[in-house]
Amino acid sequence: MQNDVMVSVENLSLEFGPTERPVKILRDVSLKARAGRFLTIVGESGCGKSMTAHSIIGLQPEGARITSGRITLPEGDSTIDLLQLEQYGKRMRSIRGKRLGMVFQDTMSSLNPVHTVGRQVAEKLLTHTDLSKREARGKVTELFGQLGIPSPDERFDQYPHEFSGGMRQRVMIAMALINKPDLLIADEPTTALDVTIQAQIMDLLKRIAREQQKAVILITHNMGLVAQVADEVAVMYMGRVVEVGPRDEVFLNPAHPYTRALMASVPTLNMPRDTTLTTIPGSTPMPSEVGSIGCSFTSRCPFATPECLEWENNDVPVGPGHFSKCRLSKQGI
Repeated sequence: MQNDVMVSVENLSLEFGPTERPVKILRDVSLKARAGRFLTIVGESGCGKSMTAHSIIGLQPEGARITSGRITLPEGDSTIDLLQLEQYGKRMRSIRGKRLGMVFQDTMSSLNPVHTVGRQVAEKLLTHTDLSKREARGKVTELFGQLGIPSPDERFDQYPHEFSGGMRQRVMIAMALINKPDLLIADEPTTALDVTIQAQIMDLLKRIAREQQKAVILITHNMGLVAQVADEVAVMYMGRVVEVGPRDEVFLNPAHPYTRALMASVPTLNMPRDTTLTTIPGSTPMPSEVGSIGCSFTSRCPFATPECLEWENNDVPVGPGHFSKCRLSKQGI
């Protein structure tokens, strides 16, 4: 059970704009989320982390075109490809609400201010089950209690503005978990929360993953969170997964120059006060400036050679389950 794949993303590509001059946002993204484990996706803002998550649950924005790839869930002895389903069709809606759950980043815009939080969570349950409203209320208040929301029966009838940021985030987690999905996606779930609440939320998600054997995809730019909870790490840059592997492998033996640069830019507790953090040289190119061939990090990479401009972005094996898109990875750069 520990290594059961709950969702598999294979060579996913997505673009915007006119077909004759498309802007590619995702480029051959491949990921696997396994039961009982945390997969974290890290990278700079705009690298494609959230777009990958929204594509998995079938909520990519208007104007986006998925041009290749598969997103598969296990179904009996076979699999189902989510990209073959109508985005807002009945089958996809049933899967999105029951087998896939998502905790969105902005809790205030994700919760309806004119409905009680309990009603909003119960609606998810009523849509996908035959429970009565009374039974649904009982399930919701029980989950509220498990998630550390005090006085859950009273809180059921309160509105989002009556909750703190940490409590609203717990409500969003309840909404994502109420139907016991196989996969939970958490998109920057601790944004704007203080460190104590952040730790509580992460401990909660990790406990749920372990005890209920859920797969969790955590999207973040916070490397401290990655070190705390991740089992596997996927590093994204300009719409590509440039490195993926077990957490300790990626942290202790980063193989892609971009991953190394990210690690070097993170402060540590034992760092001397006069230490100057390393910055990544240059600036992130626009998606329209990146071609389908060649490493997109070439213009900022201290190890780049002319051959990097012709690199096919193949996976280079570094260790067990550890791959890098850098052609120089095996040379120990």
